[in-house]
Amino acid sequence: MIPLTLPNFTDHLKASIGYVLPEVTLVAAACLLFLLACVRGGRAVSFVIALLGVASAGTVAWFVPEGVVPRAGEAAANAFNPAFAPIDPTGAASFIRWMALVAAAVYVFLGWTDCKTAPPEYYACWLVVAAGLSLVGRSNDLVTLFLSLEMVSIPTYVLLYLPAVGKTGQESAMKYFMLSVLSSAVLLFGFSYLYGITGSTNLHAIIAALTRTGTTDGSQPLLAVVGGVMVLGGLGFRVAAVPFHFYAPDVYEAGPTGVVGQLAFVPKVAGFVALARLFGLLSAHTPQLGLPFGVENSLLPLSMWVIAVITMSFGNLLAIIQDNLKRLMAYSGIAHTGYMLIGVLVASATPGEGVARSGMDAVLFYLAAYGLMTVGVFAVISHVENPDRPVESVDDLAGLGRTHPWAAAAMAVFLFSLIGLPLTAGFVGKFNLFVAAFEVPTDTKMRNMYQILTVVAVVNAAISAVYYLRALGVMFLRAPLKPATPGRGLPQLAVAVVCALATVVFGCWPQPLLALTSKAAPVPTPAPIAYVTSTK
Repeated sequence: MIPLTLPNFTDHLKASIGYVLPEVTLVAAACLLFLLACVRGGRAVSFVIALLGVASAGTVAWFVPEGVVPRAGEAAANAFNPAFAPIDPTGAASFIRWMALVAAAVYVFLGWTDCKTAPPEYYACWLVVAAGLSLVGRSNDLVTLFLSLEMVSIPTYVLLYLPAVGKTGQESAMKYFMLSVLSSAVLLFGFSYLYGITGSTNLHAIIAALTRTGTTDGSQPLLAVVGGVMVLGGLGFRVAAVPFHFYAPDVYEAGPTGVVGQLAFVPKVAGFVALARLFGLLSAHTPQLGLPFGVENSLLPLSMWVIAVITMSFGNLLAIIQDNLKRLMAYSGIAHTGYMLIGVLVASATPGEGVARSGMDAVLFYLAAYGLMTVGVFAVISHVENPDRPVESVDDLAGLGRTHPWAAAAMAVFLFSLIGLPLTAGFVGKFNLFVAAFEVPTDTKMRNMYQILTVVAVVNAAISAVYYLRALGVMFLRAPLKPATPGRGLPQLAVAVVCALATVVFGCWPQPLLALTSKAAPVPTPAPIAYVTSTK
């Protein structure tokens, strides 16, 4: 073990700050908005400041080079890993950062009609959520990873409560708060086991230690398995996987439309990225010895297999019987979580042989595609609903093709993409996930269970067409139930149109996005790295 001197610590601390300048810019803009709330709470001014904050963060991310860890000596450089390291600066960390910045700009527009109450605080919370999502992809330590996840969760409590009208909205905000706190406690419990068995909070050190502690038959110590199960449970809440999904239908139904659009996407990205980082699936420095929770090392992959099957089947079957549109989207999101768990499971199948990369490639691509189509759906709902014409049930979409043709056309694109029809981003995402699972060699420990999982996923994708096509038929084949009313605002329509165009573009020409996701999920390399652990 190499001693860590104070000058080295200071240099590495400065380097860590250099890695997160765009996120610091977002938080600074959020602080400015919080101060603005004490003086003037105009919606237009807050909107402009929020957009300028996102644009400034994007400019910093594009033009300002990331900090570089000082290398007075190779050993000294490897002796300490910063809390926010460049986990492959051109790969996963940068991909998640730009996804967060784009999402922040989209949500600033999407929340225009929901922020009539306390707009500065509303937009400030959006910026903090975006900064937290970006930091999840860059965190290199259990402490900073947990704080980054909480930067996503805590502002969401405020976003759910600020525009809440009546007891139902307040109840949904409180329900999400209580269950989120419980999931955070479970996640911390899992972190404590990982720290206790490895003696370090550094993610790279934990992965290296766990891959060295496996027994001769490939199994992990019981405490490591318990820690992994707790981590899976804590993050399962954020991605709305069964059985941690109970909050989703009620919160979606009663929450503000713009906030629900954020809740349907951002926590999923944060949860899947954190899961992949903790399990060594998004790190360029994962030892070639294997993954700490790969199929040869623990029962966690089998648990994920069962959760994936139950999640996609449960979500699709319950979505069929839903009349409330937001509850339908909640169960749809649960089903899509099951699809994405396939990629995580495939990534843990045979590390170092290319399959791990294809699995995480597919997950990242599907997350981007899912964000476009899901946020687009809520943008359409936010645009067409108003006090005179609320959009609560599927029947409230009746005649939308006549009254709001542009919104209806965008909604049709999103529904086709959610089904997975060709020429949409949803089709490419599902195709990549299913092919990655089907191509896993049958000589692995789980043998042909990946092929069975592919068949189950394809059947579920066909089942999902029932409720998506039902909504499509209501929009274009039925007469309006109420007189036509103008849309609530152009920002939401602009978001819907842009998301629809991107969905079609990435469905017809997915190569640019596929290239980015391939770079973001590198195959593990055998480069040895020295770590500092505790001396206990």
